[in-house]
Amino acid sequence: MKRSPTMKDVAYAAGVSVMTVSRAFKQDASVGEKTRQMIREKADELGYVFDATAANLRSQRSDFVAVTIPSLNNANFAATVVALTGKLSQAGYQVLLGHTNYDMMREEELIGQFLRRRPEAIIVTGGRHTERARQMLKNAGVPVIETWDIPPDPIGHVVGFSNADTMQLLVDHLVSMGRKRIAFMGGDSESDTRGQDRRDGFLAAMSGHGLQADRLVGSGAPQKPMQKGATAMGALLDQFPDTDAVICVSDLVGFGALSECQRRGIAVPDQIAMAGFGAYDIAEVCVPRLTTIDPKPTEIGECAAGLVLQLLSNSSTADNKMIAPALIPAQSTSA
Repeated sequence: MKRSPTMKDVAYAAGVSVMTVSRAFKQDASVGEKTRQMIREKADELGYVFDATAANLRSQRSDFVAVTIPSLNNANFAATVVALTGKLSQAGYQVLLGHTNYDMMREEELIGQFLRRRPEAIIVTGGRHTERARQMLKNAGVPVIETWDIPPDPIGHVVGFSNADTMQLLVDHLVSMGRKRIAFMGGDSESDTRGQDRRDGFLAAMSGHGLQADRLVGSGAPQKPMQKGATAMGALLDQFPDTDAVICVSDLVGFGALSECQRRGIAVPDQIAMAGFGAYDIAEVCVPRLTTIDPKPTEIGECAAGLVLQLLSNSSTADNKMIAPALIPAQSTSA
């Protein structure tokens, strides 16, 4: 069996020392860019792959940041991961991604597995966790950042926004359009804590306007949201036929609800105004276009990565980052 090329082989081919090769692959500033490029070209010619695991064991560094997200097929969480991965990779860090599927027990399991691999930092989605997960994160000995939320008792640092407070934007907008019999769809699943917060925010905003907030219809777990949105809209129309507006826990649920209205011949927004959350592509291309909230997922990713880098450099300016979601009015609420 042909042996794999070694660092010594690369050093011989490049005419440099083994130490110089090692420093070139570790982005050591003592190696000039021209020399580094030449060494990497020789390594590519030989088919050499740098053994980062062995190097990290010697240096006591893993050079990866652990990240948990609830869903792999949610465009907003994907945008957050793309943004933070890009910024971290520029600084020489890689992302180890864990998919929780909106399951806090699964998140707890992933956090334990991550910590055994000694990450440089941990970024989690949301501010609610099992008690064991919280204890592991508190005792992790590395920076911990909670995103997409503003938890009442942060574990470490926070990059997020209040899901409850953003509902004020939507309720205020609908009331300004003359809507009073407003319903909320979703927020009934224990696994979707951010959806629960949005529903609570809806209740508070409606109370602030002196309006009844009894038109609550569940859409179930976050999986298959379009299908569940259609089913929930049917239930809402059957139970509260005089509803003149509905806020959906997400744009995906909103698209399902909009489709159900079209099947029943109910005009949006003439008969019922409709709004969602998330500023997904589907909100912009559906007919009518869906009023929504932009939670700025790319900004969340960039800020989370920037905060990690500040914390790892022991910066004294590593502060929490509060994101300001924006209302995007569209045809679905403007008659």
